[in-house]
Amino acid sequence: MIMIVRAATAAAAALALSLPTAPAHAAPESLVPQVLPIGVAVSALPLAVEDRTGYQRTSFRHWNAGDIPADGCNTRQEVLLAEAVVYPEIGPGCTLTGGTWWSYYDEREVTPAGALDIDHMVPLAEAWDSGASSWIAQRREAYANDQGQPASLVAVTARSNRSKADQDPAEWLPPSADALCRYGAEWTATKLRWGLAVDEAERDRLLDIAAGCGGTDVEFTPAP
Repeated sequence: MIMIVRAATAAAAALALSLPTAPAHAAPESLVPQVLPIGVAVSALPLAVEDRTGYQRTSFRHWNAGDIPADGCNTRQEVLLAEAVVYPEIGPGCTLTGGTWWSYYDEREVTPAGALDIDHMVPLAEAWDSGASSWIAQRREAYANDQGQPASLVAVTARSNRSKADQDPAEWLPPSADALCRYGAEWTATKLRWGLAVDEAERDRLLDIAAGCGGTDVEFTPAP
């Protein structure tokens, strides 16, 4: 256990030393996309004991007016429009008719829009456990409606989303074996984006996934 933690710490330190020093005129770090091999990315995640004390789903306001308030669509609807394989018709009040989506968790083609859930890649309760409990309400709202990174919110079958519930990768993984590397990378990307920690069992499962997903990169942009 001590060796694993030290290895993770060493990997994170090596990563920090390998990054170039930004010039004074460079964009803030929060705006700079980063790409890491999945094993390096998992090792860079901070390790901490999770604590759900005080969690309430209402602590994360969603769905709000979305990224484009003038379009009349909320976050859920904007995500559905962004992920549509066949674009739906948009009616009054952003009512979506027709359209087709692909749920990668279970490799299913889905229609209509009402048959889909929008999954928080890292569930709200898990985010709370991992660091979001200390955030102000506005940051939790930003997290719950995050469209700044495609992996943060994903349209999937209601069945797969409700099977996952608030479980982390040590407790639940997508039923499709072909989804495993993508899911591990996107979970890791979301935690890195928001500076969230992992617990021991979660970290170990992510390292197991990484070991079988050579060549998979984790792409993330730190949240503002």
